[in-house]
Amino acid sequence: MDKFIVSARKYRPQTFDTVVGQAHITTTLKNAIANNQLAHAFLFCGPRGVGKTTCARILAKTINCENIQPDGDACNKCNSCRSFNEGTSLNIHELDAASNNSVDDIRNLVDQVRFAPQAGKYKVYIVDEVHMLSASAFNAFLKTLEEPPPYAIFILATTEKHKILPTILSRCQIFDFKRITIHDTVEHLEEIATKEEIHVEKAALQVIAQKSEGCMRDALSILDKIVSFTNGEVTYRNTLEHLNILDHDYYFKLLDCLMAQDMAGGMLLYDEINRKGFEGDLVLNGIAEFMRNILVCKDARAVTLLDVVEGMQEKYVSTAAKAGTAYLVSALNILNEAEINYKMARNKRLHVELALIKLNFLQQAIELSVENGSVVKKKRVDGPVAYKTKPVPSIQINAPVTQTNGHQNNGEPKLFIQETKAVVTVAATAKPAAAPVVQRPISANTTTATNETGLKRNLLETLQEKYQGTRNIEVIKEAIALNDADLLRCWLKYADTLEEQQKHSSSKTFRIAKLHIDEDNFFTVIVFAFTQQKFIEQERMMVASHIQEAFNNRSISFKVIVEEGVKEEIPASMLLNSRERFERIAEQFPLVKELKDRLKLEIDY
Repeated sequence: MDKFIVSARKYRPQTFDTVVGQAHITTTLKNAIANNQLAHAFLFCGPRGVGKTTCARILAKTINCENIQPDGDACNKCNSCRSFNEGTSLNIHELDAASNNSVDDIRNLVDQVRFAPQAGKYKVYIVDEVHMLSASAFNAFLKTLEEPPPYAIFILATTEKHKILPTILSRCQIFDFKRITIHDTVEHLEEIATKEEIHVEKAALQVIAQKSEGCMRDALSILDKIVSFTNGEVTYRNTLEHLNILDHDYYFKLLDCLMAQDMAGGMLLYDEINRKGFEGDLVLNGIAEFMRNILVCKDARAVTLLDVVEGMQEKYVSTAAKAGTAYLVSALNILNEAEINYKMARNKRLHVELALIKLNFLQQAIELSVENGSVVKKKRVDGPVAYKTKPVPSIQINAPVTQTNGHQNNGEPKLFIQETKAVVTVAATAKPAAAPVVQRPISANTTTATNETGLKRNLLETLQEKYQGTRNIEVIKEAIALNDADLLRCWLKYADTLEEQQKHSSSKTFRIAKLHIDEDNFFTVIVFAFTQQKFIEQERMMVASHIQEAFNNRSISFKVIVEEGVKEEIPASMLLNSRERFERIAEQFPLVKELKDRLKLEIDY
């Protein structure tokens, strides 16, 4: 029995023309070879399975070909091409950077670069998965990559371009590979199926292309599995069964149940899907993708964005005509939220069923919120709302009168305070009754008011009567200027207060301090040691308040300074560290040292 070779290796492209979906790169490389404008370093980056390593091998083979064809491809007949096809070429070196990512591996590669090729023009070094190299390995590779020998060409391939150092990127000619389209994948699979004499349905190949997500290697691997599973008969049904993909017919049936608000039918349909072994998150994702396709088909210009198998476009367009845009957008929001919270749900099935219940009653909710053919917001309240108001009293000037309450007014205008009682107003109902207005006359010039007995009183007396017992009126006393005698008397009085509080050190400090008036509201306190300054600073707020109250002046302040030339003697014990103090104590009291030695104590100095 012949040894089986997977399709991904058996049908690997051998020339630039057979590379699928990367025409923008193959054309550039062919022109560079034809014009002899090859760079010394290339970087091929892009998704997996799109032809990076394949193009690197084809490039290495072509530039060493002895008889390059007019179309820019290798001849496959010369010694160099035959040795390359047989895997015995000494001019091509492939390094897997995923398993050889140390500095020593790169140094070995650099050592090999020094030797010129025995046959052919170039020595080509293909470094696959180059992003796996360590930072030190990258740095060891920099100099050689920047200025290699004229016969050396480096081709780096990676799927994660962002992990490569900028210093490497700047030394390479970068080619970005793109995902292979579904159309190109289907055409390539059809060619292979024809060569292998496999009966396939185009719809099945489209499903395989969608599942591969632009990776040709994955698409060929899936095709090999399905061929083995179906014994060479690849149909749409068995492809869905093998790939565990939910048929779109279920989604169409589910949408019909939801639009008809048939909750029982939708729940039974999900139960059938669940029994087939489909996980809830896959179901939610499939429904969301289906709703997205329906929404896309609402506009004829966007039908090209529809990514479904051939023959299903018409059904999607006809279904989109029946579903409303508001329903589809709201359904997508519900499904997106359900899919995000699926992992946190403890009862997965109930979580999916709850989303289906929301979708079932969504149409009814939209119909209730539609008014005159457009969606409107719900009103919070429909009836009147009562609220309390209290108008601000206003002052009005009445026309001059000749006599008020039996007293002459001399034609002067009167000021009246208009008082309006608080009322409760009901919005959108009847108008409230007019509030009674009480007018109290106030003379504009004499500022007098008339009481019930007809006696005139000024405004101050009226306010005093009104706020009697709630306000205390104090007469502001005149400030007393600072003078030496009164300041010293007040200072010593506070020292007596400290003495009564048993603060003897502070009291003594206050008595020996010198006072000097600098300005009208500022004086200086002179002391002879920093400890004395500290005592006064501790009482600063209290003594300042005492002096301000005595002189009726809140702006009085002072500062405390230490007289220059006076130095405070610091005890010798304070100059010693912990070990020296212990040694001095042990010298004076030998028993302390004996106690330490007998108990074997360790002192933490």
